[in-house]
Amino acid sequence: MKKTRTAQTLMSATLFVSISILAWGLLSPIALSQVAPNQAPVIKIPKLSATAAKGQKVFNGTCAKCHGVNATGSDKGPPLIHTIYNPGHHGDLAFYRAAKSGTPQHHWRFGNMPPQTNVTNEDIASIIRFIRETQEANGIFYRKHKM
Repeated sequence: MKKTRTAQTLMSATLFVSISILAWGLLSPIALSQVAPNQAPVIKIPKLSATAAKGQKVFNGTCAKCHGVNATGSDKGPPLIHTIYNPGHHGDLAFYRAAKSGTPQHHWRFGNMPPQTNVTNEDIASIIRFIRETQEANGIFYRKHKM
């Protein structure tokens, strides 16, 4: 009888942990923040520097088809005005490499990002400036990444 009770307790605990892990994966902030195309979050656009203003124009003409207008995300790509893209987790070089070489899916469920061969190095630099200035206006600052 004692072995049966121990086995039942162990099975219950295993089931609880499994469900908890599944629920965390489905309901985590990253999963919850994936937005539908008509549910883009409202963000503040600050008074942008000249470089960032150019970046906003290039971004909205090139990147918005996947990442949404002003980087708010869409059903094709994640929002970049999101804490996961703070400079401590995704530095400027990560954005540059993603634009130039593409990047495999890793935080979101949108698939791999292909290289963006139609943007210049100058365009990428201005896009990064736009993203960083907009992140800061929305309370997203450098946070050291911990694994």
